[in-house]
Amino acid sequence: MIDLLALPLAALPFPDIDPVIVRIGPLAIHWYGLAYVVGILFGWWYGRRIITNPRLWPGGKAPMRAEDLDDFLVWAAIGIVLGGRIGYILFYDFARYLANPFDMLAVWQGGMSFHGGFAGTTLAMILFARKRGISIWSLFDIVAASVPVALGLVRLTNFINAELWGRPTDVAWAFVFPNGGPLARHPSQLYEAALEGLVLFIVLRLLTHVFLKLGKPGFVAGAFVTGYGLSRIFVEFFREPDVQLGYLAGGWLTMGMVLSTPMVLAGIWAMWRAGRQAYSPAP
Repeated sequence: MIDLLALPLAALPFPDIDPVIVRIGPLAIHWYGLAYVVGILFGWWYGRRIITNPRLWPGGKAPMRAEDLDDFLVWAAIGIVLGGRIGYILFYDFARYLANPFDMLAVWQGGMSFHGGFAGTTLAMILFARKRGISIWSLFDIVAASVPVALGLVRLTNFINAELWGRPTDVAWAFVFPNGGPLARHPSQLYEAALEGLVLFIVLRLLTHVFLKLGKPGFVAGAFVTGYGLSRIFVEFFREPDVQLGYLAGGWLTMGMVLSTPMVLAGIWAMWRAGRQAYSPAP
């Protein structure tokens, strides 16, 4: 048990990085928003590379055209933004937005949920795949392989914004966040950037380019969902829960754990299911 009174009042100096990159009159460009844009564009570019690489697909033929992914880009952006915002409102601060409904539109104030964005993007993929007559599970795989970079970038900007910081600690790499009080805290945003971004990207890269799991539709997507869920649950032990929610079920469970546990189970099921599915190339 950590003695909060014994923790140092200073640790590593928090980097003085302005969350706003540039201001042009009333317009402000934030690192947080740029991370979403770069992450989405990287996902589009990387997804195209996967589709157009015949070595990765059985018989050298992908289940969709690169042009299909071009058209899906707008669908993905809408699913991420709407799903992320709605998910945050419902899961993390519903009472506040119920009392101030116009704040729901103030996305520039922050407030996005990965789990909501995941649900919104999943719905967008299902609708788009059915509209185009392409394999839903293969589209899941292509998008999943591209997502970790965006996750890592967004977590880095959470650190720049000094938000979603960790629990008090006495580790040597702790930071005193500007709005986190005098206590040194875990840089949990950096833990998430490393696990959800770098490590998960490497794992999925091995699955797609070394073990050629794209021939088992749904396996890569299942690995992504499982990997994210496990990473998030692990980091939740170091991350301070949202102040309006606090700890659940006796002082250790968090909303992040609650929302991530079904993801782990669903991901394991998807990988098990993928081993029993036949691959169907694009007509």
